[in-house]
Amino acid sequence: MPAKGKYFFNENDDCRISDPLYEKYRYTSQQHPLLLLLLFIAIIFWTTLIIIFFVTDEAHYHLAFIIAVCAALVIFAVMYLLLCIESLFRRWLTLFGVMIWICFLIVGYVSLFEKENDYQLWEQVPFFLFIIFTVYTMLPFGMRGAVIISVLSALSHIIVLSVMVSMTSQENKESILFQLLANAVIFLCGNLMGAFHKRQMQVASWDLYRYTLKCIQVRMKLKIEKRQQENLLLSILPAHISMEMKLAIIERLKETNDNRQMHDNNFHSLYVKRHQNVSILYADIVGFTRLASDCSPKELVVMLNELFGKFDQIAKENECMRIKILGDCYYCVSGLPVSLPVHARNCVKMGLDMCEAIKQVREATGVDINMRVGIHSGNVLCGVIGLRKWQYDVWSHDVSLANRMESAGVPGRVHITEATLNHLGKAYEVEEGNGHLRDPYLESMNIKTYLVVDPRSKQCVSNNHVPKTRVNDGLKMRASVRMTRYLESWGAARPFAHLNHRESVSSDSSSSQGRRRKEIPLCSTGHQRTSDRNSSQKGRIEEDIYDEMMSTIEGLSSTNPWCGKSDDFCGFSLIFAEPGLEKEYRTIPILKLKSYFACASLVFLCIFLIQMFIMPKTAKLGISFGIVAVIIVLILFVCFAEKCMKCCSEQRPFLRHLCAISEKVETMPLLRLPLAVITIGALLIIAIFNLTTEKSKPANFTGSNDLCATTYPFGNTTQSCVEETYYAYCCILGFIACSVFLQMSFELKVLLLSIAVTVYLIIFNTLQHKNLSFYGNSTRLFIKEPRIMTNLYLVLFYITLVLLAKQIDYYCRLDCLWKNKFKKEHEQFETMENVNRLLLENVLPAHVAAYFIGEKRNEDWYHQSYDCVCVMFASVPDFKVFYTECDVNKEGLECLRLLNEIIADFDELLLKPKFSGVEKIKTIGSTYMAAAGLSVTPGQENNQDKERQHAHIGIMVEYGIALMSKLDGINRHSFNNFRLRIGINHGPVIAGVIGARKPQYDIWGNTVNVASRMESTGELGKIQVTEETSKILQELGYSCECRGLINVKGKGELRTYFVCTETAKFQGMGLN
Repeated sequence: MPAKGKYFFNENDDCRISDPLYEKYRYTSQQHPLLLLLLFIAIIFWTTLIIIFFVTDEAHYHLAFIIAVCAALVIFAVMYLLLCIESLFRRWLTLFGVMIWICFLIVGYVSLFEKENDYQLWEQVPFFLFIIFTVYTMLPFGMRGAVIISVLSALSHIIVLSVMVSMTSQENKESILFQLLANAVIFLCGNLMGAFHKRQMQVASWDLYRYTLKCIQVRMKLKIEKRQQENLLLSILPAHISMEMKLAIIERLKETNDNRQMHDNNFHSLYVKRHQNVSILYADIVGFTRLASDCSPKELVVMLNELFGKFDQIAKENECMRIKILGDCYYCVSGLPVSLPVHARNCVKMGLDMCEAIKQVREATGVDINMRVGIHSGNVLCGVIGLRKWQYDVWSHDVSLANRMESAGVPGRVHITEATLNHLGKAYEVEEGNGHLRDPYLESMNIKTYLVVDPRSKQCVSNNHVPKTRVNDGLKMRASVRMTRYLESWGAARPFAHLNHRESVSSDSSSSQGRRRKEIPLCSTGHQRTSDRNSSQKGRIEEDIYDEMMSTIEGLSSTNPWCGKSDDFCGFSLIFAEPGLEKEYRTIPILKLKSYFACASLVFLCIFLIQMFIMPKTAKLGISFGIVAVIIVLILFVCFAEKCMKCCSEQRPFLRHLCAISEKVETMPLLRLPLAVITIGALLIIAIFNLTTEKSKPANFTGSNDLCATTYPFGNTTQSCVEETYYAYCCILGFIACSVFLQMSFELKVLLLSIAVTVYLIIFNTLQHKNLSFYGNSTRLFIKEPRIMTNLYLVLFYITLVLLAKQIDYYCRLDCLWKNKFKKEHEQFETMENVNRLLLENVLPAHVAAYFIGEKRNEDWYHQSYDCVCVMFASVPDFKVFYTECDVNKEGLECLRLLNEIIADFDELLLKPKFSGVEKIKTIGSTYMAAAGLSVTPGQENNQDKERQHAHIGIMVEYGIALMSKLDGINRHSFNNFRLRIGINHGPVIAGVIGARKPQYDIWGNTVNVASRMESTGELGKIQVTEETSKILQELGYSCECRGLINVKGKGELRTYFVCTETAKFQGMGLN
């Protein structure tokens, strides 16, 4: 079996023509059907000869020829049976080809030497021409083998007959020489046309193979892309909403490609649905902010991934859906998308498991962290809002209450409302929570809260000494190092791991990979394991391509041009079932068309030489050939005018027009068809023209008066017999000239050949030459009689070339079909790539997406630290007051529709080139978070001057002003009075991707925390910035107003400033 690893190649790669799979493909698509065709033609021809023998009662005179023909028939019948045994036949392919050639030669020579002293130089020339042409076009030889065999066939005929005739004939030596030269020209023409035909078919076969392989390769990639897309979409959104958004993306891409205008809607699409009876869990890691400040970027990302990966695993075990990660806050819902009666139990069990996991970390590492969990049960609106950076989220008053329950909770405990307790029944013991004492909102809403008692707290833990020992072993390590090393043992899956490992797309693969990571240290063998996995992944794709290619080859063997069993073709005519494809095929450019005309001109030259050697050199002969020569030269000039004009320094208008016409010969059917008809028609006419104009009188063989009365010693053969036979040979060469127009219309070639053979047969059978019959000599082999020989071989070549043209038409149509399929599947592939790109860029910035999904995919944790990033938080505080849940607004759905419009309009601003450096991070309720400066390659910030380094701070201010302006426009249309509250800060941040199944890009650091405080402590309609940021803005030309000292949670007293937005508007006009 062929090696499978060779058939997955890129656009620039090239397969070898000797590849075993290509050999099988060529055998199935060309060699097998062509051999069947040749055997069919030979069997019909030999059968016809035998029937004629027995009808004329001449069989007993020519036993040797009968035996040879019958033996050839038996051998060909055995060959036909062996064709059915593919493995045996393919193994001995060359041997069978040689046997067929030898059978033809034996039959040819038996007919030549059937009777002693009866040799003519013109005998069996068309039969040997047939052998030469079929060796190139139908027998399974390579080019070198075909040339050797064809040359041997031609030389053997010329040498053998020249020796035998010179020994037995009294004919003039000059006449013998001219006939030998004419035969040599005929064989040379047959060799050249056959070699051209074979070369073109080899190139066409290789191109079709490559296109077939590429089509299959793209199909495989398309399947992978669909799989990736589904996994990527499901990693962002739940299945119940993802398909709707996917169809919307594809439709948007189609509208963009078709240059159509988007449908005018009053609102953007809203993908939000209401769900009742769910439980919402909020969890926050207490002490994590202090721990994170001591972490390196990689440690922070690894820590968050491992922690939240563990929480995702716990969520899956407890039938909860993780909604979002906000810094070190994790929240999920049970009861989505399918309602669950035990949603409250699921959330409580998950909360207890999370507290237990953090407890194990604390005991194992000695790091002072804890988990605070709040749970509430009620109703939610869930879905996606905005146009960019989609994140599945939930909204409702019950969601806000669950958040309050977390912030008012107790570290290490699960804090629940009375509504959740009612759904729990008696599943868990609880105690008073007293949440109203820790949160004024709970007190104002008179919410009664409880703390769940973990059943495990009553059990005696007997292995406490194990973690204590580990803590003592690592006391000298930083807390972050101890945390990271411990958490890595959990083996959480990497972000987008399920996309990179194409051979496994199920969620089980990620967990199995997680288990493997426990056994193998990441630092030592990660790279090797990645490369091994990529190699096996590529090998699997190659196997898929190989299997698909094998099934395609088997499909080719089951469909052929002689039966109409195909979904793509209509019956024997092979017209495409798709009308548009048929039109495309008829008008497809023929890149090798000019070489067809060159070959036709070569055939014309051969016909001219033959008639000059054999026919009387009359004025009619010269004039007729002169006219056709002028036509041929003019057509060649039209075809090659473009190349000829390149050599000329001057180009007149006439020549420029001629060059323009020359360029269109290959592409314009209305131009190439008339040229082809004229060329082929001229050759077919000139081949016989001078025979029809000659008088029935002895002709001068060489143009010399001394030979006027020369006759041949066999019977009553005269010079006119020789002329007639060579006219017939010229007609056969005209047929071959028609066949070299390989990609021309099959119907046109059949029409021209049919008209020509009909006219030829009429002419040759109605000429009244008194010396053309050999029936007076009853012992002579009947196929040696010129008229019978002419009829037989004209019909033989006609049938052969028509069937060959049919087979070639099938190849050409198959080529067009596969290229069309390749084009369509490539378009689908590009569509899938675009959908994937849009999906991915809706999760990650473009430069981060390339890290995971680009050509050089990376499976390591993504983390980067930046020295100077500007972070903005912009909230609409009034929306919380605006949001109500009642029947009029569909329980809050219409309120969210307005929020969706606000966020979508904010997202659309990012499409402006001015704000291309601004990256949306996420939305948190009605708060919009963005950052500028993340697109700068880390490490290159020091190479920039301060003015350019801080330019993105000014751009962020301009973006904030643009948001205010956009919100003003929404207020005018919705009759509201929303106002933005914006906080901006700049400084170092850490960026990374966390979460394996629902990866999120996020940024962390003190800069982010302070920017959030700038927003929460700001004022409506104003942009509040820190003192450091205000200094840079003033350097950029902005005016800032000092607000004074304000108390910032966790930071103490900070001096802050308000940006004067009116001044900033004028400043923004000149900002690049």
